[in-house]
Formats: sequence, C-alpha cells, structure tokens
Amino acid sequence: MIELADPPQLRDPVMIAAFEGWNDAGEAASAVLEHLARVWDAEPFAALDPEDYYDFQVNRPTVGLGPDDKRRVTWPTTRLLAARVPSIGRDVVIVDGIEPSMRWRAYTIELLECAARLGVSTLVTVGALLADVPHTRPIPVTATSESAQVRARGNVEQSRYEGSTGIVGVLADAAAQADLAATSLWAAVPHYAGGGPSPKATLALLRRVEELLDITIPLGDLPEQAQAWERGVDELAASDSEVGHYVRALEQAKDTTELPEASGEAIALEFERYLRRRDDDPPRGR
Repeated sequence: MIELADPPQLRDPVMIAAFEGWNDAGEAASAVLEHLARVWDAEPFAALDPEDYYDFQVNRPTVGLGPDDKRRVTWPTTRLLAARVPSIGRDVVIVDGIEPSMRWRAYTIELLECAARLGVSTLVTVGALLADVPHTRPIPVTATSESAQVRARGNVEQSRYEGSTGIVGVLADAAAQADLAATSLWAAVPHYAGGGPSPKATLALLRRVEELLDITIPLGDLPEQAQAWERGVDELAASDSEVGHYVRALEQAKDTTELPEASGEAIALEFERYLRRRDDDPPRGR
C-alpha cells in the first residue's frame, strides 16, 4: 500500500497518469509526463511497492552509480509526483509508471484510494496507440469520458471501443465506478513510424491537456523536435517506395474525410493558444 505518512497539502488536485508499455506507442504518453514533471518542477512523494505488481524478468531492475559513487539497484515501479501550478489555481498529481505485470485490480484500487486521500477530484489518463494515420497530417487525439458531466463541457465523447485493453482502460473504468470524473486522451501514432519516440504525438497530447485544463504549458524545444521527427519520416518514405505509396494513400484517405483539425473552431482555438503563449513568454533581449 502507498505510504502517505506526510502527504503533500494540495489544492483541488487533478491527477494525470500515463504508463510505459502497451498503452505508450512511440513513447508519446510517458513523454508527456516527463515534460510536465520537468516544466512544473514536480517532486516525487510516494511510490508503489514494485514487489506487488511487477515481474522482474519482464521489467528488470537496473544498476548504476549514485551521486556518492556507490552502486545502487533501481526497481521498476510507479511513482507519484506533486506539482504546484499557479496558472490553474490548483495542483497536479503526476502518476508516472510502468504497466503492471499482475494484480491489476489491486493496483488500480491502490491508486484510486491514494487519489481519494489526496483530495483528487479529476483524473486525466494519457495513452498512445499505433494506427493507420499519415505522419504528414495533425496527429489525431481523441478524448473520451464515462462522465456525462465531463462530456457536457464539449469536445469529449463517450468511448465506443470494444476489445483488449491496458492499464489505462482499467484505471479509467475503475475511476468511473468510483464516481471520479475521468477523461482519457489517446493519440494515434503512425504505425510505420512507431518504432522510436514520437515527439509530434507528445506535442499533440500536451496541446489537448492544455485545452482540457484551460492552461498554457511551456513547450520548450518540443515543436522543433516534432518537425525534425516529421522530416526524418519524410526521408524514410522517400527512400522506400512501398512506404511512400502507403503514406500517399493514407493522406488521400485523410483528406477526403472531414478534418476536425481544420474546422473553424479548431483554427480559432489554435490562434487563441498562440496569443496566450505569446503573452506568457518573457521578452527576449537582443
């Protein structure tokens, strides 16, 4: 059980969770949490006991030298970090973990009990999946919720997915049963380019988090990384005629359907983001 002997005092916290593994195509979801923890100076305050949930032959511990030059073993686990975010007037609990190998129900119960003790009122889960989408177009991000109250705010749908699920789906279902307002964000990563990190998908997820929480998140050099990634996949498509033909077919299929990213509402939202980010950026000296 998560020990909270001295829990942080948080203001109406929102919990944001992502997990390495099956729910993390292109490492896009876990990269979202890494980015948020960095820009919000999040501090770890608790962790789940890895002995209860992980098969160490599947997720092996690592060994390395610490700051004192002594060797230490680092065990795979799920960490909880707290971040103060004045811009939204509330705090954030980041759940940064690896999809557990066993005892999923106990795992989700432990996380949700911890959320209740911390006063969490909102849960946002972040995931990424491989899909038949072109890398040259905006990365699709869907937002779903079982909460009618959340869906009433707009731009969030009820999930119609049926099939195998991962820990993100299990956690979202458990949250719904516990009457915790939960939203799941999923980015679609081009499956032919999902072998490495996908910063373009990470960027798309972060922008959806901005919209969901009505905040501006510092993006650093992530937009440049996303452009470099797209150029790299362009080179792959140019060097392999089969991949190039497939990409063009995906582009045609995408362009013949309605693009929500190109709607007037989406364009207005993107312009509003630009203005807010410009106002938040400090002036640069010459």
